[in-house]
Amino acid sequence: MTHEPELREPVDLCTPDGARLAPAARGWSRHPLHRANLDGAEIGRNKRWDYWAVLAGDFVVSCVYSDIDVIGLADVWWADLRTGRSGGIGIITEPGVMRLPQLCGTADLQVHRDGLELEIDADDAAGTRLRATWTEPDGRAGRFDLTVSRPADLESINVVIPWSDDTFNFTSKQQALPTTGSLTVGDETFVIGGDSDAWGVLDVGRGRWPSSIQWNWGGGAGRTGDHVIGLQFGARWTEGTGFTENGFLLDGVATKIGRELIWTYDWEEAMSPWTIEDPGGQLSVVLQPIFDKYTNTGDATLGSEVHQVFGRYSGFVVDDAGRRVEFSELQGFAEEARQNW
Repeated sequence: MTHEPELREPVDLCTPDGARLAPAARGWSRHPLHRANLDGAEIGRNKRWDYWAVLAGDFVVSCVYSDIDVIGLADVWWADLRTGRSGGIGIITEPGVMRLPQLCGTADLQVHRDGLELEIDADDAAGTRLRATWTEPDGRAGRFDLTVSRPADLESINVVIPWSDDTFNFTSKQQALPTTGSLTVGDETFVIGGDSDAWGVLDVGRGRWPSSIQWNWGGGAGRTGDHVIGLQFGARWTEGTGFTENGFLLDGVATKIGRELIWTYDWEEAMSPWTIEDPGGQLSVVLQPIFDKYTNTGDATLGSEVHQVFGRYSGFVVDDAGRRVEFSELQGFAEEARQNW
């Protein structure tokens, strides 16, 4: 349940000159409706990215295509949660190379340089296709080819977080997207989807950020009985704004939670359980981590430190109609990120 206004028609994120947050943009929607006309700001303030992850049982595959104004970033990554093996490659570009559309999913995203070939196709009737090739540090060839489906009736959590009229972010968090394809590393090929469920996750960011910020983000998906559940929640970066990115999908229908959730975990012991609870009683989950993707790059001026843990969720959700659904062993992740950018 939420107090946040629900938007039902397309809207510009910014005023006509692109300089400030448009009053009509404040709200949330069940499908992406915001056009990110981010103009009229000093260099370094605008941040744009599409982050994709695929939760595929024992495997996780992800890719990022981003423009954080002062540089561009792209990467691919994979992990075998059973063995702890992981790999991938990341690149940095000069400003202006990585370009993302104002409306998410409406343009092909491609980068071909420095050993990375990454292509993210624009949405069509089949969904989105993710393809990449690269070389691992040990010389093995890597590639993936994934098709992320988008059922017509599947909703998502889309919201503007307004720190002020000058700093704000539109995020589209899309969970529980059925995915199929393959990952190949060296002479090993792993089937994604098919006999077992694999779920795509999309995080779209288009905004004007402060130079330093911390956030929590978590999500996941899976089946329980006859239901399909998608989890989506965050913390820290939304506090004090009156808006959140919290909610869940039950059989494709979004329940938006306007309250801040209570996160309990230990940064120093990231592999211990992560608990996330709604004080209003609509959601309570525990993530038991299996793998910690810890990254620490850059420095205090321009850098990032992240614990992103992958594992299995158990708990319950209650939709606005009062339906309570319990679950266990849902594939998922949770993170704390500390950004200076």
